[in-house]
Amino acid sequence: MPIVTIKITREGSGSGRDRATREEKASLIAGVSQLLLDVLNKPLASTFVVIEEVELENWGWGGLPVPEYRKKIAKGGDL
Repeated sequence: MPIVTIKITREGSGSGRDRATREEKASLIAGVSQLLLDVLNKPLASTFVVIEEVELENWGWGGLPVPEYRKKIAKGGDL
């Protein structure tokens, strides 16, 4: 019984949304489940997928909160 957890930041795709749509989440669930079926022969009925949306300020990268990391990279900064 595979259990897959997908964590994504709670920010949209650039269209002003602040979270993934139901359709996007359904696509993630279907795609991951199909991948496990294709690669590991795990039946769809035994695969569980959990999607967790994380507030951007609760997400770190490169030792910094993501917004600060992105600003530093945009300015050409090294980490």
